[in-house]
Amino acid sequence: MRTLVLWDVDHTLVRIRGLSAEIYATVFRQVTGRAMERLADLAGKTDRAIITETLRLHRITPTESLLMAFHDALVAAFADRADEIGRRGAPLPGAREALSALAARPEVVQSVLTGNLPPIALGKLSAFDLHTFVDLEVGAFGFDDLRRPPMVGIARKRATDKYGDSFDPAHTVVIGDTPHDVLAGHQGGARVVAVATGASDEATLRAAGAELVLENLSDTERVVRSVLGVSSR
Repeated sequence: MRTLVLWDVDHTLVRIRGLSAEIYATVFRQVTGRAMERLADLAGKTDRAIITETLRLHRITPTESLLMAFHDALVAAFADRADEIGRRGAPLPGAREALSALAARPEVVQSVLTGNLPPIALGKLSAFDLHTFVDLEVGAFGFDDLRRPPMVGIARKRATDKYGDSFDPAHTVVIGDTPHDVLAGHQGGARVVAVATGASDEATLRAAGAELVLENLSDTERVVRSVLGVSSR
């Protein structure tokens, strides 16, 4: 049976300093006609959740039509500023090597479990030529659900429909940098490999319940062994 590996994108594979917050501010004014006073916490959240929480912080009801207006405006805004992703961002240390090593394994299917919308996830990965290592047709994205845990099942079903494997919890791995990623794996039915490459340190990720925490992705062999469920000690 193959293993489905679901990567978080921001602060796990790539870092793009400040761009998302700037775009959210621009889109908020465009859609609501008001200046954004406060942005919801971005770490580990889906775009649907970020938009919903930000609207509520401004005492605006997050109707489905308003959420879809944000959806379309976010996609357009990121497309307009796509050239900035490469200039302002970078892949995290070891990300390319880990993706490449796992892509070479016939027993592994790689995709994403990300809060980003599909075109935005593609834009961030393709800016650093990382998109060729993952099958974005079978991932889960920022408008698939308000919360991350149900997205594991969504990605698993898409992967099963395409590849035929059942991808049970023992053969599904979530890799991410926040407690939200840990929770998604545990509640969604997956093993978790947490990486302390974002705002959460190793102690915080362990306190969230992560059984395995890596400092970063620099040790390619250890990443591969961790994903495949083989002790790297």
